[in-house]
Amino acid sequence: MHNKKAANSRFLPLTLAATVALITAQQAAAEIVLYDQDDTTFATDGYINAFFVNSDVDREGEQFDRRQSRVKMGFLPNWIGFNMGKQIDDLKLGARSSFWVSINDSETNGTATAIDVRQFYGTVSGEWGEVLIGKDFGLFSRSNIFVDELLSGYGQVSDTLGLVDGGGVSFGNIGSGYPYPFPTSQITYRTPVMEGLRIAAGIMDPVDTNDSSPTGKAYQESPRFESEITYQFDLAGAKIYSWLNGGYQTSDNTDSTVDSITSKGLGYGVQAKMGDFSLTGSGFQAKGINPFFTNNAGQATLREVDSDGYLLQGSYSFGKNRVALSYGKTEDDGNGLGTAADYETRGVAYFRTINDNLKLVAEYNQFEIDASAGSGLNENTDSFAVGAVLTW
Repeated sequence: MHNKKAANSRFLPLTLAATVALITAQQAAAEIVLYDQDDTTFATDGYINAFFVNSDVDREGEQFDRRQSRVKMGFLPNWIGFNMGKQIDDLKLGARSSFWVSINDSETNGTATAIDVRQFYGTVSGEWGEVLIGKDFGLFSRSNIFVDELLSGYGQVSDTLGLVDGGGVSFGNIGSGYPYPFPTSQITYRTPVMEGLRIAAGIMDPVDTNDSSPTGKAYQESPRFESEITYQFDLAGAKIYSWLNGGYQTSDNTDSTVDSITSKGLGYGVQAKMGDFSLTGSGFQAKGINPFFTNNAGQATLREVDSDGYLLQGSYSFGKNRVALSYGKTEDDGNGLGTAADYETRGVAYFRTINDNLKLVAEYNQFEIDASAGSGLNENTDSFAVGAVLTW
C-alpha cells in the first residue's frame, strides 16, 4: 500500500509543479506604490522569468534516456502581488495577496495556464509584535529555502519526479537539502526584533498522513504546530543570519487497525556574509514527513520513518556579477517514493545584474537519485539553463 501510493506521487509535479516555489524575502523592496495618502498605502510587486533549458536524462533501464529542450520557468514561477498598509492609532494593519502563474500551458487542454494563490493574509502589528491570519508559507524549513543562493536560478529537474516534461517550475534544491514549506492557512505570532532575535510561532491547518483505510477516516485532534527562531548579528566584520525552525503534528484514524502517525521536523542553518563573499550551511531532520513537501502533497501514506538532509553553498560577487556554488543531499528512508533513496543536487550558477529590475542567469545542474538496484528509481540528470528575470 505504501509503495503504491508513493509510486503514484512521483507524477505529482505533472499537475502540481507550478505550486512548488517560494517568494523571495525581499519582494517589497522593488514594489511600485500605487496609493499613499491618509496613513494608507497600496502597492504592487511582480516577478517574471523564463529559461531555455536542456536536460540530459539517464535513468535506470535506459527506456527513458533522452536529451530534452524546454522553454519554461525556473525555480520561482511568475507572480503579481498586492500589498496594503494602514496605520490606525497604535496599530499597523497590513495585507498581502499574490497570484502565481505558470507560463507553460497544457498539451492536452490548450491554454490551461495554472494560476494559484500562494498568499492571502492580513497582519496586525504594534510594539508587542505581529499577528498574521490567512494563507502564507509555513515556518518549518522557511529560512532554509529563503536564503538559498539559487532561489532565482533553475535547480534540479528529476525525470523520475515528472519535472523534465512538467508544465510548472523546477525543484531548485527541494528534496535535496530541504522540504518545501507549503503555503497553508495559519494563525502566526511574531515577536518584535529584539537586538537581532525574533521568534515566530503558529498553528497551521493539519494534513492527513495515514488515510489508508477504506473503512476509516484520518483526523487530527490538534492543529499542526510550527515555529522559527532567527538571530542576526555581526561577528568579526561578518554579517551572520542564523535560524532554527520546526514542526509537529499527530494524525489518527477512526479505523483502529491504522497506526497513528506523529510527524515532526527540525530545520537549522547559518549564513555568513563578509564583503563580496557569502557562505551558507543548512540542514533538516524529520520523521513522518514527506522529504519533498511539508504538507504531504499527493497524500502519500506516511510512516514514522526518518529523512534528513543538508545544503552547502558559497557565492562571490564582483561588480554586477555573482557566481554561486551549491551542493545538497537528502537521505530518505522511504516516505518520498516508497523506498529508501538518496537525492543529490550539485549546481553552479552565474548571475548578471543589468539594472535594478533585470537580471540574466546561467546555470549548470546535476541531479542524482541513488536507490536500490532494480527499483527503477535510479537517475542521473544534467541540465543547463540560461534565462532572464524581470522584477518590479
